[in-house]
Amino acid sequence: MRLRLTEFRPRIGPHEHRVVQPRHTLRHASLTAPEPIGLLLGDHDGLNRLAGLFSFAAYSRHTIVHVPLRDGVPPDEGWGERVDLVLAHHSYGLRPSKWPELRHALRTGAPLSVETDQARTRDDAEAWRRRQTYADFRDELRHATHARTFFLFGSRDAFARTAVDLAWAADWGPRQKGADTGASVLATGVSPKQPPGGGHPYEVLVCFKKPAR
Repeated sequence: MRLRLTEFRPRIGPHEHRVVQPRHTLRHASLTAPEPIGLLLGDHDGLNRLAGLFSFAAYSRHTIVHVPLRDGVPPDEGWGERVDLVLAHHSYGLRPSKWPELRHALRTGAPLSVETDQARTRDDAEAWRRRQTYADFRDELRHATHARTFFLFGSRDAFARTAVDLAWAADWGPRQKGADTGASVLATGVSPKQPPGGGHPYEVLVCFKKPAR
């Protein structure tokens, strides 16, 4: 998949960061953070482009992927406050509390086009699924919500697995019963690492919804 992005190189103190955003708004995609259940609602284009962005994030350890999902068309269903999405590798060390300062520094960007490797993404997603059965498996997405932004921190394989799930949702959703009438259809989910102590598990439900005419 070819992604058209905008690349920023803001400098905060002595450190330069690389942040990319989709060049064009995902008009019919929205996200509410899990408290403990969130909702990612999107049409075929929105879910497919998100799949591409997760794939790009998987192989971009030194890049922050920022998806301003609050800029799209407000959804006519769902719950909670809409949030943006940020993807970053565990190893990047991004702290959510520092994100507002970094986001404010995203002023002048340059166009960037990249091609994701779908075969490699599928292979790495399958490797993640195989390792998930191991007793010592720890390769899960971590999450946080701060400043109207939902953060997912992960590894190459964890992001690849989510990319494949989102691509499947983009393809499968439109073909399900009721989808052609504009009803939302549950397609998959994103289950980040659960906090200790039990309670209701955290999850983001991923639903396909055909945009209204």
